[in-house]
Amino acid sequence: MPRFYLPENLSVGQTVALPDNIVRHLNVLRVRPNENITLFDGKGKAHAARLTVLEKRRAEAEILHEDTTDNESPLNITLIQSISSGDRMDFTLQKSVELGVTAIQPVISERCIVRLDGERAAKRLARWQEIVISACEQSGRNTVPPVLPIIGYREALDKMPSESTKLIMSINRARKLGDIRHPSGAIVFMVGPEGGWTEQEEQQAFDAGFQAVTLGKRILRTETAALAALAAMQTLWGDFA
Repeated sequence: MPRFYLPENLSVGQTVALPDNIVRHLNVLRVRPNENITLFDGKGKAHAARLTVLEKRRAEAEILHEDTTDNESPLNITLIQSISSGDRMDFTLQKSVELGVTAIQPVISERCIVRLDGERAAKRLARWQEIVISACEQSGRNTVPPVLPIIGYREALDKMPSESTKLIMSINRARKLGDIRHPSGAIVFMVGPEGGWTEQEEQQAFDAGFQAVTLGKRILRTETAALAALAAMQTLWGDFA
């Protein structure tokens, strides 16, 4: 059943006019009138709906019932991702959402190749949030993780809650992920850019209570590191087991 993000409060029996982006998507998918779709609000609720009208530029759907399926991970993971270049950041965001991440905090660290501010930053954030929404539509998630505003590395460290399990991907002073005690609460996981962290950044993370973790002897690219670690966390502590 095709799934679409519609951030509205819906009720059973209601007929809702669908926005242009969903209408275009329905026509691309060649969905027909009277077929069923799923509409989710991004905050955890989803509804099955029947298309009552589907034209080239207009569509309406009748809300049939609430879908109580919960596809969220039991882990509350915030990914702090140092901004990577090209399509790497897009890929990381898309796949991290499929792997169950709760929120994504892009940061600018010393060795970041990409520097964003002002209008460029706003446009990139909007694009990243669209990627996250599409990943939720595809993966069956009803809660849309926020892509938080871009901040500097030091500010990100200062904002982290003290009660969370804080992990940083590094080969220095690192423990195997499997040796980390099962987290009882939120997890903050931080991954560096293509050039890695500087010694000063790593020390600042250690001073802020971060533990260094590694996935083995091989050095992983930034987009590989984030996704491999998230998958390992879901296997060790989440819903992959």
